Amino acid sequence: MKNPGNFPKKIKIGNRLVGENQPVLIIADIGANFDGNLEKAKKLALAVKEAGGDVVKIQSFLAPKIVSGSGFASMKLKGVHGSWGRPVDEIFKEAEFKREWHKEFFEHCRAIGIAVSSSPYDFEAVDLMKELGVDFYKIGSGDITWHEMLEYIAKKNKPMILATGASTLAEVDEAVKIIEATGNRDLILLQCITNYPSKIASANLNVLKTYQKRFDIITGYSDHAPTDIVPLGAVALGAKVIEKHFTLNKKDKGPDHPHSMEPAEFASMVKRIRQLEAAAGSEDKQVVEEESETVIVQRRGLYAKRVIKAGEPLTAGDIDVLRPALGILPKFKSSITGKKAKRTIGAGEPIRWEDLA
Repeated sequence: MKNPGNFPKKIKIGNRLVGENQPVLIIADIGANFDGNLEKAKKLALAVKEAGGDVVKIQSFLAPKIVSGSGFASMKLKGVHGSWGRPVDEIFKEAEFKREWHKEFFEHCRAIGIAVSSSPYDFEAVDLMKELGVDFYKIGSGDITWHEMLEYIAKKNKPMILATGASTLAEVDEAVKIIEATGNRDLILLQCITNYPSKIASANLNVLKTYQKRFDIITGYSDHAPTDIVPLGAVALGAKVIEKHFTLNKKDKGPDHPHSMEPAEFASMVKRIRQLEAAAGSEDKQVVEEESETVIVQRRGLYAKRVIKAGEPLTAGDIDVLRPALGILPKFKSSITGKKAKRTIGAGEPIRWEDLA
C-alpha cells in the first residue's frame, strides 16, 4: 500500500502546525498517575507545562467498557497486568478519570496555557471529547483493530494520532484504509512497543522509515522505555510527535508510575529534543557562518617553494600545497605548471592567478 500525496505533510493541531519543518509535538500522558484525585491531575498538568511539554493527555475510559474481569481472570498473565496482584478490572476501575471531572480539568489546562487531549476508549468518551473541543484524538494501540471505533473517531473530522504498538504492518494498513475512507486525512502514525516498561532493544525505530515510505505520512513515537534515548532516536529519524508517560514521583503507588518520567527527566528530554532539532538544521549542504574562517585556515592553497623570478616558468617542484588556502586551490596545480610568473614570487608566498601570465 502506497499513498503518495494522500496525507498532508503538515497538520494544524490547535494553534500550531505539526509535521514537515515544524517543531516536534511533545505529549505527556498522565495515565493513571493522578491517583484518583482531580487536584493531583491539575498539578500534573502544571508540571508538564513547566517541564516544556506541549500537550497533557489523559485516558478516558470506564472499566466495564474497556476490560472483562472474567476474561482477564481466565488468563495466566506474565506481563505487567499479571504483576498487579489484583483483578485487572479493579485496577482499571481505580484508574478511571471521572467523566464529571473532564470539563473542569480541560478548562484548568487551558487556563494555565497547556494544550489538553485524551485517548477515548468508548463512543461516549469520543463524543465528550468533541463537546470539550479537543484539538486531536489520540487512539491507543489496543484499539487499532476496532475498526468501528476508528471510523467513528475519524468522522469527527479532527486530527488523529494513532499508536501502532503490538500490531503487524497488515493491521496498520487496514486501520489506515478505514480512516482514509472517511475522508479524514489528518492522521499521524506512532510507532510504539506496548510493554510497561518496554526494552530499548525492542524499540524498532526503523519502523518509522517504513511508515514514511509506505504511507508518506507524518510519524512519531509513543515510548515506554527507560530514559530519552528512544525519543531522541525517533526525532533523528524524522518523528514529529513524541509521547511519554509523566508522573510527579516514580515511587508513588500505581500501575503507571514506575515507567513514567518525573518532571526533571521530562524537562531534560524536551531540552535535548529541541537541541537535536536545532542540530538537524537544513538539508542544504553549505558553509555555515561559523565556518567562514575555518574554510580558509583548514584548507590548502598553492605556495612558492622557492623564489620564482618574473618570467620564469613554474615546475611542479616549485609548488608547495599548504594551509591556509590563500592562494590558488590545489586542484589547479597541474593547470598552472608551465605558466610564467608575471612578477617575482617570494619563497613561501601564496601563488595567485594574477601572479601568472
